[in-house]
Amino acid sequence: MLEIAILAIIAALAFDFLNGFHDAANSIATVIGTRILRPLQAVAIAAVANFVGPFLFGVAVATTIGKGIINPDFVTIEIIIGALAGAIVWDIITWLLGLPTSSSHALVGGILGAGLAGAGAKAIVFDGLGKVTMGIVISPVVGLVVAFLIALLIMAAFAKAKPGRVNSVFGRLQLVSATYFSLTHGANDGQKTMGVIALILLTQGVITKFQIPSYVILMAAVAMSLGTFFGGWRIVRTMALKITQLRPYQGFSAETGAASILAVLAWLGIPASTTHAISGSIMGVGAVRRMSAVRWGLGRRIVWAWVITIPASAAVSFIITLVIKTFSQTST
Repeated sequence: MLEIAILAIIAALAFDFLNGFHDAANSIATVIGTRILRPLQAVAIAAVANFVGPFLFGVAVATTIGKGIINPDFVTIEIIIGALAGAIVWDIITWLLGLPTSSSHALVGGILGAGLAGAGAKAIVFDGLGKVTMGIVISPVVGLVVAFLIALLIMAAFAKAKPGRVNSVFGRLQLVSATYFSLTHGANDGQKTMGVIALILLTQGVITKFQIPSYVILMAAVAMSLGTFFGGWRIVRTMALKITQLRPYQGFSAETGAASILAVLAWLGIPASTTHAISGSIMGVGAVRRMSAVRWGLGRRIVWAWVITIPASAAVSFIITLVIKTFSQTST
Protein backbone atom coordinates (compact mmCIF):
# COMPACT_ATOMS: atom_id res chain seq x y z
CA MET A 1 0.00 0.00 0.00
CA LEU A 2 2.96 2.31 0.69
CA GLU A 3 4.16 1.83 -2.88
CA ILE A 4 0.76 2.88 -4.23
CA ALA A 5 0.76 5.98 -2.01
CA ILE A 6 4.21 6.97 -3.27
CA LEU A 7 3.02 6.42 -6.85
CA ALA A 8 0.01 8.65 -6.16
CA ILE A 9 2.22 11.45 -4.77
CA ILE A 10 4.49 11.17 -7.84
CA ALA A 11 1.38 11.39 -10.06
CA ALA A 12 0.22 14.48 -8.12
CA LEU A 13 3.58 16.18 -8.60
CA ALA A 14 3.54 15.18 -12.28
CA PHE A 15 0.16 16.89 -12.60
CA ASP A 16 1.56 19.95 -10.83
CA PHE A 17 4.49 20.04 -13.27
CA LEU A 18 2.08 19.64 -16.19
CA ASN A 19 -0.12 22.37 -14.72
CA GLY A 20 2.82 24.76 -14.73
CA PHE A 21 3.86 23.54 -18.19
CA HIS A 22 0.33 23.86 -19.59
CA ASP A 23 -0.44 27.17 -17.90
CA ALA A 24 2.92 28.87 -18.52
CA ALA A 25 1.12 30.91 -21.15
CA ASN A 26 -1.08 32.43 -18.45
CA SER A 27 1.89 33.94 -16.66
CA ILE A 28 3.90 35.13 -19.64
CA ALA A 29 1.52 35.59 -22.58
CA THR A 30 1.08 39.35 -22.41
CA VAL A 31 4.70 40.20 -21.61
CA ILE A 32 5.77 38.16 -24.66
CA GLY A 33 2.91 39.47 -26.79
CA THR A 34 4.05 43.05 -26.18
CA ARG A 35 7.69 42.00 -26.76
CA ILE A 36 8.84 43.48 -23.47
CA LEU A 37 10.75 40.30 -22.61
CA ARG A 38 12.17 37.41 -24.56
CA PRO A 39 10.40 34.09 -23.88
CA LEU A 40 13.27 32.65 -21.81
CA GLN A 41 13.46 35.77 -19.64
CA ALA A 42 9.69 35.72 -19.14
CA VAL A 43 9.49 32.07 -18.10
CA ALA A 44 12.41 32.49 -15.69
CA ILE A 45 10.61 35.32 -13.87
CA ALA A 46 7.33 33.39 -13.94
CA ALA A 47 8.97 30.23 -12.57
CA VAL A 48 10.40 32.07 -9.56
CA ALA A 49 7.13 33.90 -8.87
CA ASN A 50 5.10 30.69 -9.22
CA PHE A 51 7.34 29.13 -6.58
CA VAL A 52 6.90 32.02 -4.15
CA GLY A 53 3.14 32.49 -4.69
CA PRO A 54 1.85 29.57 -2.58
CA PHE A 55 3.80 30.80 0.45
CA LEU A 56 2.16 34.25 0.34
CA PHE A 57 -1.56 33.54 0.08
CA GLY A 58 -2.32 30.78 2.60
CA VAL A 59 -3.85 27.39 1.81
CA ALA A 60 -7.58 28.15 1.54
CA VAL A 61 -7.76 26.91 -2.06
CA ALA A 62 -5.90 23.70 -1.15
CA THR A 63 -8.47 23.09 1.59
CA THR A 64 -11.35 23.52 -0.87
CA ILE A 65 -9.75 21.05 -3.29
CA GLY A 66 -8.87 18.58 -0.53
CA LYS A 67 -12.20 18.41 1.26
CA GLY A 68 -14.60 20.75 -0.54
CA ILE A 69 -15.43 18.62 -3.61
CA ILE A 70 -15.66 15.11 -2.19
CA ASN A 71 -15.86 14.21 1.48
CA PRO A 72 -12.42 13.01 2.71
CA ASP A 73 -14.15 10.18 4.60
CA PHE A 74 -14.95 8.53 1.25
CA VAL A 75 -11.58 9.12 -0.39
CA THR A 76 -9.39 6.13 -1.27
CA ILE A 77 -6.02 5.98 -2.97
CA GLU A 78 -7.72 4.52 -6.08
CA ILE A 79 -10.01 7.56 -6.30
CA ILE A 80 -7.05 9.92 -6.04
CA ILE A 81 -5.09 8.12 -8.77
CA GLY A 82 -8.17 8.07 -11.02
CA ALA A 83 -8.72 11.80 -10.48
CA LEU A 84 -5.12 12.67 -11.32
CA ALA A 85 -5.10 10.41 -14.37
CA GLY A 86 -8.21 12.06 -15.81
CA ALA A 87 -6.83 15.56 -15.25
CA ILE A 88 -3.45 14.68 -16.77
CA VAL A 89 -5.01 13.07 -19.87
CA TRP A 90 -7.22 16.11 -20.49
CA ASP A 91 -4.30 18.52 -20.01
CA ILE A 92 -2.22 16.60 -22.55
CA ILE A 93 -5.07 16.57 -25.10
CA THR A 94 -5.67 20.32 -24.83
CA TRP A 95 -1.92 21.04 -24.88
CA LEU A 96 -1.61 19.11 -28.16
CA LEU A 97 -4.49 21.17 -29.55
CA GLY A 98 -2.95 24.43 -28.28
CA LEU A 99 -6.07 25.29 -26.29
CA PRO A 100 -5.64 27.39 -23.10
CA THR A 101 -8.05 25.38 -20.95
CA SER A 102 -7.98 25.27 -17.18
CA SER A 103 -5.77 22.69 -15.45
CA SER A 104 -7.58 23.65 -12.26
CA HIS A 105 -10.95 22.65 -13.62
CA ALA A 106 -9.46 19.53 -15.19
CA LEU A 107 -8.44 18.52 -11.66
CA VAL A 108 -11.87 19.43 -10.27
CA GLY A 109 -13.51 17.33 -12.99
CA GLY A 110 -11.07 14.52 -12.27
CA ILE A 111 -11.89 14.52 -8.56
CA LEU A 112 -15.62 14.66 -9.31
CA GLY A 113 -15.57 11.79 -11.81
CA ALA A 114 -13.32 9.59 -9.70
CA GLY A 115 -15.41 10.29 -6.61
CA LEU A 116 -18.61 9.29 -8.37
CA ALA A 117 -17.03 6.09 -9.69
CA GLY A 118 -15.40 5.17 -6.39
CA ALA A 119 -17.95 6.22 -3.79
CA GLY A 120 -21.11 7.44 -5.52
CA ALA A 121 -23.04 10.71 -5.33
CA LYS A 122 -23.16 10.60 -1.51
CA ALA A 123 -19.48 11.57 -1.43
CA ILE A 124 -19.92 14.80 -3.38
CA VAL A 125 -19.81 18.10 -1.46
CA PHE A 126 -22.20 20.28 -3.44
CA ASP A 127 -21.30 23.48 -1.55
CA GLY A 128 -17.74 23.07 -2.80
CA LEU A 129 -18.96 22.62 -6.36
CA GLY A 130 -20.84 25.88 -5.90
CA LYS A 131 -17.54 27.59 -5.11
CA VAL A 132 -15.98 26.13 -8.25
CA THR A 133 -18.92 27.31 -10.36
CA MET A 134 -18.58 30.76 -8.86
CA GLY A 135 -14.92 30.85 -9.88
CA ILE A 136 -15.76 29.73 -13.42
CA VAL A 137 -18.16 32.65 -13.85
CA ILE A 138 -16.26 35.33 -11.93
CA SER A 139 -12.73 34.96 -13.25
CA PRO A 140 -13.26 35.53 -17.01
CA VAL A 141 -16.19 37.95 -16.79
CA VAL A 142 -14.82 40.16 -14.03
CA GLY A 143 -11.35 39.86 -15.54
CA LEU A 144 -12.66 41.22 -18.84
CA VAL A 145 -14.50 44.11 -17.17
CA VAL A 146 -11.70 45.10 -14.77
CA ALA A 147 -8.98 44.95 -17.43
CA PHE A 148 -11.19 46.93 -19.84
CA LEU A 149 -11.70 49.65 -17.22
CA ILE A 150 -7.99 49.82 -16.29
CA ALA A 151 -7.03 50.16 -19.97
CA LEU A 152 -9.72 52.80 -20.47
CA LEU A 153 -8.43 54.85 -17.52
CA ILE A 154 -4.87 54.62 -18.83
CA MET A 155 -5.99 55.79 -22.29
CA ALA A 156 -7.78 58.79 -20.74
CA ALA A 157 -4.84 59.66 -18.47
CA PHE A 158 -2.24 59.43 -21.26
CA ALA A 159 -4.38 60.76 -24.11
CA LYS A 160 -1.95 63.61 -24.87
CA ALA A 161 1.27 61.69 -24.26
CA LYS A 162 3.47 60.49 -27.10
CA PRO A 163 3.00 56.80 -27.93
CA GLY A 164 6.72 56.12 -27.49
CA ARG A 165 6.65 57.55 -23.99
CA VAL A 166 3.55 55.51 -23.04
CA ASN A 167 5.13 52.32 -24.37
CA SER A 168 8.33 53.00 -22.44
CA VAL A 169 6.53 53.62 -19.12
CA PHE A 170 4.20 50.64 -19.34
CA GLY A 171 6.92 48.41 -20.71
CA ARG A 172 8.72 48.82 -17.39
CA LEU A 173 5.49 48.56 -15.39
CA GLN A 174 4.64 45.33 -17.19
CA LEU A 175 7.58 43.65 -15.51
CA VAL A 176 5.82 44.37 -12.21
CA SER A 177 2.37 43.30 -13.40
CA ALA A 178 3.69 40.08 -14.99
CA THR A 179 5.41 39.16 -11.70
CA TYR A 180 2.24 40.02 -9.78
CA PHE A 181 0.20 37.75 -12.04
CA SER A 182 2.71 34.90 -11.72
CA LEU A 183 2.55 35.18 -7.93
CA THR A 184 -1.23 34.85 -7.94
CA HIS A 185 -1.02 32.03 -10.51
CA GLY A 186 1.24 30.09 -8.14
CA ALA A 187 -1.00 30.96 -5.21
CA ASN A 188 -4.14 29.66 -6.88
CA ASP A 189 -3.00 26.82 -9.16
CA GLY A 190 -0.10 25.79 -6.94
CA GLN A 191 -2.43 25.09 -4.02
CA LYS A 192 -4.55 22.53 -5.84
CA THR A 193 -1.92 19.80 -5.87
CA MET A 194 -1.19 20.51 -2.21
CA GLY A 195 -4.78 19.58 -1.40
CA VAL A 196 -4.48 16.31 -3.32
CA ILE A 197 -1.20 15.32 -1.64
CA ALA A 198 -2.67 16.11 1.77
CA LEU A 199 -5.55 13.76 0.93
CA ILE A 200 -3.05 11.01 0.06
CA LEU A 201 -1.28 11.50 3.39
CA LEU A 202 -4.62 11.45 5.21
CA THR A 203 -5.74 8.17 3.60
CA GLN A 204 -2.40 6.57 4.57
CA GLY A 205 -2.51 7.79 8.18
CA VAL A 206 0.57 10.00 7.82
CA ILE A 207 -1.55 12.91 9.06
CA THR A 208 -4.58 12.40 11.31
CA LYS A 209 -6.65 15.38 10.12
CA PHE A 210 -6.75 17.36 6.90
CA GLN A 211 -3.97 19.96 6.91
CA ILE A 212 -1.22 21.12 4.55
CA PRO A 213 2.26 20.37 5.97
CA SER A 214 5.04 22.79 5.01
CA TYR A 215 6.95 20.11 3.10
CA VAL A 216 3.89 19.55 0.90
CA ILE A 217 3.81 23.27 0.07
CA LEU A 218 7.50 23.10 -0.83
CA MET A 219 7.16 20.02 -3.08
CA ALA A 220 4.18 21.43 -4.95
CA ALA A 221 5.79 24.84 -5.39
CA VAL A 222 8.95 23.30 -6.85
CA ALA A 223 6.98 21.12 -9.30
CA MET A 224 4.84 24.06 -10.43
CA SER A 225 7.82 26.36 -10.97
CA LEU A 226 9.75 23.72 -12.94
CA GLY A 227 6.72 23.11 -15.15
CA THR A 228 6.40 26.84 -15.76
CA PHE A 229 10.06 27.09 -16.74
CA PHE A 230 9.71 24.35 -19.34
CA GLY A 231 6.33 25.76 -20.41
CA GLY A 232 4.13 24.89 -23.36
CA TRP A 233 4.86 27.16 -26.31
CA ARG A 234 1.85 26.01 -28.35
CA ILE A 235 -0.46 27.70 -25.83
CA VAL A 236 1.85 30.70 -25.47
CA ARG A 237 1.38 31.43 -29.17
CA THR A 238 -2.41 31.25 -28.83
CA MET A 239 -2.55 33.51 -25.78
CA ALA A 240 0.21 35.97 -26.69
CA LEU A 241 -0.30 36.45 -30.39
CA LYS A 242 -3.60 35.10 -31.69
CA ILE A 243 -6.37 36.54 -29.47
CA THR A 244 -5.44 40.18 -30.11
CA GLN A 245 -2.38 42.34 -30.75
CA LEU A 246 -1.25 43.90 -27.48
CA ARG A 247 0.52 47.13 -26.61
CA PRO A 248 2.42 47.48 -23.31
CA TYR A 249 -0.36 49.43 -21.54
CA GLN A 250 -2.82 46.70 -22.55
CA GLY A 251 -0.50 43.97 -21.30
CA PHE A 252 -0.17 45.83 -17.99
CA SER A 253 -3.96 46.22 -17.75
CA ALA A 254 -4.66 42.57 -18.52
CA GLU A 255 -2.11 41.24 -16.02
CA THR A 256 -3.12 43.64 -13.26
CA GLY A 257 -6.83 42.98 -13.69
CA ALA A 258 -6.46 39.20 -13.81
CA ALA A 259 -3.99 39.07 -10.93
CA SER A 260 -6.16 41.20 -8.66
CA ILE A 261 -9.13 38.89 -9.14
CA LEU A 262 -7.02 35.79 -8.56
CA ALA A 263 -5.57 37.27 -5.37
CA VAL A 264 -9.04 37.91 -3.93
CA LEU A 265 -10.30 34.45 -4.92
CA ALA A 266 -7.19 32.78 -3.43
CA TRP A 267 -7.83 34.45 -0.08
CA LEU A 268 -11.48 33.33 -0.23
CA GLY A 269 -10.54 29.74 -1.04
CA ILE A 270 -12.32 29.76 -4.41
CA PRO A 271 -10.37 27.61 -6.91
CA ALA A 272 -10.50 29.96 -9.88
CA SER A 273 -8.94 29.38 -13.26
CA THR A 274 -5.92 31.53 -14.07
CA THR A 275 -6.51 30.63 -17.72
CA HIS A 276 -10.03 32.02 -17.62
CA ALA A 277 -8.92 35.16 -15.81
CA ILE A 278 -6.14 36.14 -18.21
CA SER A 279 -8.06 35.11 -21.35
CA GLY A 280 -11.00 37.29 -20.35
CA SER A 281 -8.65 40.14 -19.44
CA ILE A 282 -6.85 39.97 -22.80
CA MET A 283 -10.20 40.12 -24.60
CA GLY A 284 -11.18 43.08 -22.44
CA VAL A 285 -8.11 45.16 -23.21
CA GLY A 286 -8.34 44.24 -26.90
CA ALA A 287 -11.89 45.56 -27.02
CA VAL A 288 -10.77 48.95 -25.66
CA ARG A 289 -9.37 49.95 -29.06
CA ARG A 290 -12.20 48.45 -31.09
CA MET A 291 -14.36 45.35 -30.88
CA SER A 292 -12.93 44.00 -34.12
CA ALA A 293 -9.42 43.98 -32.60
CA VAL A 294 -10.36 40.80 -30.73
CA ARG A 295 -10.58 37.54 -32.63
CA TRP A 296 -13.93 36.56 -31.15
CA GLY A 297 -14.08 33.37 -33.22
CA LEU A 298 -11.00 32.07 -31.42
CA GLY A 299 -12.52 33.35 -28.19
CA ARG A 300 -15.62 31.22 -28.77
CA ARG A 301 -13.42 28.17 -29.39
CA ILE A 302 -11.62 28.81 -26.11
CA VAL A 303 -14.93 29.24 -24.23
CA TRP A 304 -16.23 25.92 -25.58
CA ALA A 305 -13.03 24.28 -24.38
CA TRP A 306 -13.69 25.78 -20.94
CA VAL A 307 -17.28 24.49 -20.92
CA ILE A 308 -16.35 20.88 -21.66
CA THR A 309 -13.25 20.69 -19.42
CA ILE A 310 -14.95 19.57 -16.20
CA PRO A 311 -17.36 17.03 -17.77
CA ALA A 312 -14.66 15.68 -20.14
CA SER A 313 -12.02 15.20 -17.43
CA ALA A 314 -14.73 13.81 -15.10
CA ALA A 315 -15.71 11.23 -17.74
CA VAL A 316 -12.08 10.17 -18.26
CA SER A 317 -11.52 9.89 -14.49
CA PHE A 318 -14.76 7.97 -14.02
CA ILE A 319 -13.69 5.32 -16.54
CA ILE A 320 -10.11 5.09 -15.22
CA THR A 321 -11.32 4.73 -11.62
CA LEU A 322 -13.73 1.94 -12.60
CA VAL A 323 -10.84 0.13 -14.33
CA ILE A 324 -8.64 0.56 -11.24
CA LYS A 325 -11.43 -0.74 -8.95
CA THR A 326 -12.00 -3.76 -11.19
CA PHE A 327 -8.28 -4.53 -11.30
CA SER A 328 -7.98 -4.17 -7.50
CA GLN A 329 -10.93 -6.52 -6.89
CA THR A 330 -9.52 -9.07 -9.35
CA SER A 331 -6.11 -8.93 -7.68
CA THR A 332 -7.59 -9.61 -4.26
